[in-house]
Amino acid sequence: MSIITSASGSSCWRGFDYYKCKKVRNVKKLNNNEYTSVVSGNQDYDVYLNLEHPRKSTCNCPLANGKRIICKHIVATYFSVVPNSAKDFEEEQERLQQEYEEYEEKQYENVIKYLHKMSKKELIEELVYVFDYAPEWIYADFIRRNDVKDS
Repeated sequence: MSIITSASGSSCWRGFDYYKCKKVRNVKKLNNNEYTSVVSGNQDYDVYLNLEHPRKSTCNCPLANGKRIICKHIVATYFSVVPNSAKDFEEEQERLQQEYEEYEEKQYENVIKYLHKMSKKELIEELVYVFDYAPEWIYADFIRRNDVKDS
């Protein structure tokens, strides 16, 4: 188990942002696996980082204080003391984003192909279904863009 796998996605992203914005100060190495730091947030927070036992890491922020939670301040400290992990995290997120975009593009192409195979009746039924179950703004946008008038 590592700091990154122990933290939520939100804590990882926000911790990465704090690291990039250089909000981690006064990093002190206690030994090979333990560090302390001060991280600027809404106020300054004291962080104890334990690389060997991530859940023993602590922060006095409202989210993590007194709990075994890996907050953004702990993640930011981790990235500061293990900068290669920040680089790896960023590269992995970029790879995942690219993979997701390629998947979405392929899905879009498949939907378009499928729509072209549908009959007019099937298309109308599907559109009515979308209007019934999609958010209200989709229906309102259709009416506005197509200048649909009462008949």
